[in-house]
Amino acid sequence: MAVKILGTGSFLPEKRVTNDDLAQVMDTSDEWISSRTGIRARHISVEETTSSMAVKAAKIALEDAKIAPEELDHIFVATLSADHATPSTACQVQKGIGAENAVCMDLNAACSGFIFGLQTALAYAKAGMGKKMMIIGVETLSKLMDWKDRSTCVLFGDGAGCAIVEADETRKVMIDAGSKGNMGDVLTCEERHLNNLLVKDDSPMQQVAMNGQAVFKFAVRIIPKSIHKVLEAAEVSEEEIKYFVLHQANRRIIEAAAKRLKEPIEKFPINLDQCANTSSATVPILLDEMNKKGMLEPGDKIVLCGFGGGLTWGSVYLEW
Repeated sequence: MAVKILGTGSFLPEKRVTNDDLAQVMDTSDEWISSRTGIRARHISVEETTSSMAVKAAKIALEDAKIAPEELDHIFVATLSADHATPSTACQVQKGIGAENAVCMDLNAACSGFIFGLQTALAYAKAGMGKKMMIIGVETLSKLMDWKDRSTCVLFGDGAGCAIVEADETRKVMIDAGSKGNMGDVLTCEERHLNNLLVKDDSPMQQVAMNGQAVFKFAVRIIPKSIHKVLEAAEVSEEEIKYFVLHQANRRIIEAAAKRLKEPIEKFPINLDQCANTSSATVPILLDEMNKKGMLEPGDKIVLCGFGGGLTWGSVYLEW
């Protein structure tokens, strides 16, 4: 049993912040940011929350899939920036769209989150535990940033992307995933400190911190390796893939992956110039953009790939 994508949706906050806007409040410039990353703008939440963006993306995906929310068996939400520890963002989406029959669960694999969520849906389909399932990647990363750290805060944005899948025994889907916890300290964001009747800790929590060079080296090595693995399992060549839909972290990473895979950069869609890095939301936002532009046709062979905090990675080969 495999899955097919029935529909997609995405949502970006109304407020768009350019590199020039950032240059007004910190020591940076459009040239400095764009030449190193390919990013020129990002969307930042003002009134939008993680759950509200997820709900809006979900409603668009339901409309695209032409199904009722009551038909959903599961809702999987990938996020590292939920509004609450509980209720889960998935339960808030359930409430927001009226998916009363869905079982809801959040998962956190940072920038690999949507891929892990899609792989979870595939596992549920194979086990006969779900037929129609919703996977959302959503982040409000702006609330986690140190806005005095110009080397990191300029890289990220907010947004939500969603895909609805259905179990389908006629499709071929192959997956690869992995984690490297011993490198986890190269990309971190603290949660609440231990603070109880026995321990008192009023020290401020640290915000997102990243060793960019270490993450870059990890990404350019693991992406082609993971993609080769799923293509080999699917018995499909790189030349047969119409698009490689990669996590939108840095244009240089995507260009390096294309070079190592010996495939033209045109097969690697990019929207990070306008959305920046939205972590778990990058792949589904880009996928929805491609879908809405009519770039995908039935039977197209594509590869989705995520990589990031944990460190984690995952790839999925599927047929549109």
